[in-house]
Formats: sequence, structure tokens, C-alpha cells
Amino acid sequence: MFIARQPIFNKNLGIYGYELLFRSDADSNSFGNASAVSATATVLGGLFEEGIQQIVGEAKAFINFDEEFLMSDSIELIASETLVIEVLETVKVDELLIGRLKYLKDLGYKIALDDFEESYLSYPIVPIADIIKYDIMATPLDVIREDVKRALKDNKLILAEKIETNEEFQEAVEMGFHLFQGYFFSKPKIVTNSKVKASSKGDYVRIIKELHQEEPSFDGIAKIIESDVNLAYRLLKVISYKKEKDIYRSIKKILLVMGLKELERWINVLMLQDFSQEKPIELTRLSLIRSKFSEFITKNSALSGNEDQAAMMCLFSMLDVLLEQPMDKALEGMMLPDSVYDALVFKKGPFVPICRLISAYEHGDWPEVTLWAKEIHMNPYLLSGGYLQAVQWANSLTENLEKD
Repeated sequence: MFIARQPIFNKNLGIYGYELLFRSDADSNSFGNASAVSATATVLGGLFEEGIQQIVGEAKAFINFDEEFLMSDSIELIASETLVIEVLETVKVDELLIGRLKYLKDLGYKIALDDFEESYLSYPIVPIADIIKYDIMATPLDVIREDVKRALKDNKLILAEKIETNEEFQEAVEMGFHLFQGYFFSKPKIVTNSKVKASSKGDYVRIIKELHQEEPSFDGIAKIIESDVNLAYRLLKVISYKKEKDIYRSIKKILLVMGLKELERWINVLMLQDFSQEKPIELTRLSLIRSKFSEFITKNSALSGNEDQAAMMCLFSMLDVLLEQPMDKALEGMMLPDSVYDALVFKKGPFVPICRLISAYEHGDWPEVTLWAKEIHMNPYLLSGGYLQAVQWANSLTENLEKD
């Protein structure tokens, strides 16, 4: 079983929910040898056992259902306040289905129409639906303006999916869409002068340079941190998160206890969060998920032994977006290994298959996932476990960082 998630944003780029993508057969974009029902049942059963909050937190979980599964009672394993039932566009609509959807709606479940291309005025499920999802590649924004106006008048939540650019996002916002799905948020908007962010990067770069010296100076690092009240405070928050509250009357003692490797990890995390102050928190979360996921992939592949470099590469994979600079400029002064720099800037070198694998996984492109997993001699069926662990780890970190 393969499972991934895609974020669904509100117009302020806060998280409303995640669509859960899954397949039982990695070699196909369909449900493979298992039926859609058994694939969905496997996912729902697993989420019920593990706790769906482990993957979506307090957000909504959007899951696709065909007519066969809609008639089963397994849906009710997931609480109504969490689950959004996405009715696939291929369902056969009859009185039995409409009655079932009304029953689920009465239980508190939200009903979404997925990839909606039907007539808004005549499609029989529209009156029941809470959310209408428009795939703007299949139904461009200009084509659906009138339907969107009718839906807004009827107090429906309108979701634009496959939004790939900031321009598309802005146009959808202006049309009145409430929710947005796609990778527009992860595309860099290059700004020629980013003085504030370039300035805030300075202390981090100095610390990272010191950490990469043959004999790093804890005194030197402590002085840099002590000169930045915000950084010192947030480092103390890290210690508090680690539940080591009673120690350490000085920054230097904190650093000595943390150790160089742990310190470098947290400096990188804090740096990403600082750079993302005006960006959606999902960018930081996605960077952390990629970083932890890449560790798992590397450890279980032919690239084993390079976990630290792979994690660093993926942690910084969004730096161009956060700093609104080309990647080579964003990485300036970062003292990265050549293999990491080459993968991020030139898209070449031994770590490129990991980048491609993680990107395919995020998009739910399971054949590509299998292809790149085989490229690095990894069993693709291990991936979902490593991905869920990475999501849970990133959620725990961002939850504590958001409490600042």
C-alpha cells in the first residue's frame, strides 16, 4: 500500500485539509490488482488503527470513494469532524446513492464532488454537496465562472485543484474560491533584492560555517547566538521541547549538551522557520518531511551511509522559495557538500534519484515512485511506513515551533 497527502489551503494559505492519495499497486495509477474498495478499506483500516490525526493533525482528511465503498459502513471508522467524503466523478447516481449520501451528511460528514464537470443546475448530488472541486486543467476558470457564482450563492465551499502557479491562485481567489490544491505554493517567486531575508541569513551562515570547521568553537557559536535575542530565545524553546528544562545557565552549556550534530540539525530547522515567516507553514513542514523521508530512503537503499547529506539536501530543497532567490544564490555561504549543492542547483549527481522519488511520491505518481526506487535498489513497499513516520516527526516539530 502506498499513501501520501496533498495539502488543501484556504485563501490565507492556512491548511484546511489534506487529500490522501493511495494505491494498492505501485505499478499502476489505477487500484491495480485489488479493487478500489479493498484499497480504500485497507487505508481506512490503517488510519483507524494508527489514528488519522497522525497524518492530518487537526485538519480535514479528503478521501475518494466510489459507489461500492460509499454503500459500506467502513466509512464510519473515521470521525465525521475529520473526514470529507469525496464522491468520484465516475459514480453511478441513483436513488439508493442519494439516500446514502443524505444519511452520511446527517451524521455530520462533509460531502465533496471530485473533479466536477457536470451541469451545476441539473446534477442531482449538487444539493447534497458541501464542497465542489473543480480541476482547473479540465475545466479552466474562464469556463466555470457562472457555475462558481451559482455555487457561491448557494453557500457551497468551492475548491480549485491543480493550481500550479501563483497567478492561477490569485485569479481563483478573485473569483471567490475558498479552497486551493496544487503545488503553486512551492514554486519560487524570484525577487532581485531580498535585503531583510539576506540579512537574517547572516547569523545562520556564520554558525553553519563554524560548525563545519575542523575544530568548531563552542565559544564562537555561543557568541553569535547570544548576540541575537530571537535566536537565543528559540534555541531555549528547543531545549524546553526536549524537556531538559532544569539545566544550563548559559548558551554555551546548552550547546555542549546538545552536541554538534544535534545543534546543526536544530539550527537548520530554526533557519527554515525564520525564512518562512511570510510563507505558509506548510513549506517548512514539507521541507522537514522531505528531510526525514530522505533519511529513511537512503538508509534502505544502495545509497546507505549518506543519510546526513540526503537529509540536508531535502531540508534545503525549498530554500529558493523561502528566500525568493535562485537556488544558487539562496545557498550562498552555506558550506554544503558538492553532492548536495549539485543536486539542488544543477539537478545532477548521486542524490538526484532521491529528489525524483520524493517528488513522485508527493504527487502520487506511483509508477515513477517504483522506477526511482528500483534505480537505487530500494523495496518500494517500504516507502509508506517511512513517509508516515516523516509526517509524524515533522508535525511534532512544527507544532512546537508554532507555539513561539
